[in-house]
Amino acid sequence: MRKTLAAILFLSPLFSLAQNRINEYNTIGWYAFFITPKISNKVSAHIEYQWRRTGIIKNWQQSLPRVGINYKINSNLTVQAGYAFIHTFPYGTTTLAAVPKTFPEHRIYEQLTVTTPVGKTNLTHRLRLEQRWPGRFNSIESEKPDTWIYLNRVRYMPRLDVPFNKKWYAAAYDEIFIGFGKNVGENIFDQNRIALMAGFKFNPTIRIEAGYINQIVQLGREVDNKNVFQQNNGIVLNTYININ
Repeated sequence: MRKTLAAILFLSPLFSLAQNRINEYNTIGWYAFFITPKISNKVSAHIEYQWRRTGIIKNWQQSLPRVGINYKINSNLTVQAGYAFIHTFPYGTTTLAAVPKTFPEHRIYEQLTVTTPVGKTNLTHRLRLEQRWPGRFNSIESEKPDTWIYLNRVRYMPRLDVPFNKKWYAAAYDEIFIGFGKNVGENIFDQNRIALMAGFKFNPTIRIEAGYINQIVQLGREVDNKNVFQQNNGIVLNTYININ
């Protein structure tokens, strides 16, 4: 009897936590192109497009073009700044926005990337600071966003690349997103992404990598006085082109 009572007392906070959140599950497919044209020994451009889908490829999740400028301080340290314009679609049972419409977002960012060789492997740390302006609709009839909300977010991603030979490699990363500032809402923890991939280098210019991705997203609002978490799992396919 004492053991049963102790178990109930121990597990009751977990049951309470589970009852105060809603979990939703989506299958996703993320397909991205990254192009890096070299401008000089220190400077290069960054051109990116991410085609994000639910149902692997069936429906829209996000459309994300991004451009930026890289400055290589030394062989291990690069800084980048740029701009992205995102459309987020009303996917899933509970949409990210309260009004289930496709909403735009303007975003500028600053980024620091540190690469540390560890034997034959490469450990990369990427720290990104984002200033975001997502559009918000007051009603489903609104044709344009009624307001633009300013949000801050910081992202940190360690990534490990392990070569098998000159062509093949494995890669893994874990990226956490933290919101801050007065408009942060419910999601100080914004999301987390984990990916496990295999990559192939065709030549010094082109490489591809593909694998599994897990995305956990917390909505910035409550539904029925509960926090909502998306558990999104699926595939990722990246193509990288470096132009000298």
